[in-house]
Amino acid sequence: MKVILASQSPRRRELLSLMGIPFEVIVRGVNEDFPGQLDPIGVVRHIAEKKAMVFNGKVADELVIAADTIVTVDGQILGKPKDRAEAVRMLTRLSGRKHEVITAVTLLYNGRILTFHEVTAVYFRVLTQGEIDYYVDRYHPFDKAGAYGIQEWIGAVAIEQIVGSYTNVVGLPTQQLYHVLRSSFPEALPPNVS
Repeated sequence: MKVILASQSPRRRELLSLMGIPFEVIVRGVNEDFPGQLDPIGVVRHIAEKKAMVFNGKVADELVIAADTIVTVDGQILGKPKDRAEAVRMLTRLSGRKHEVITAVTLLYNGRILTFHEVTAVYFRVLTQGEIDYYVDRYHPFDKAGAYGIQEWIGAVAIEQIVGSYTNVVGLPTQQLYHVLRSSFPEALPPNVS
């Protein structure tokens, strides 16, 4: 089965490669707006489905994998920061607190759509202003929800605990994806694994 990863994220590409699944990256632009009445889980699922549905009717016998990740604190969504100042504000807000990382994954195959999501709790220790400035200035986390990447410096020095899937925080809940593929699309998995 041919697999299309509908994501520009190098982290998602790396995680899917680690799963041993051959794939091609094809990204089609999509408006990431969402209805205002949705809760954070509804938002992330809505956007993941939009990313997959732009392929509906345009590919045949190909499995499309699309995903979206958000960070929430106190029920408020922290998306990708627009600039340095917003990244600093986000990290200041996460400092010393628990937040949740939610990733939704949508699979599309011949018009059939399947969406699931994963929630991981992440606990940051208190960060100094110098640590926040160092991270933002050195790693430029402007393409990351919540203004951080767990696999980077800040993950090594600031995260006290995670409850749930580590790969979900990176951007793709691989264990749950593997389980869904094994039960619904085993032909997408490496030979002799399913």
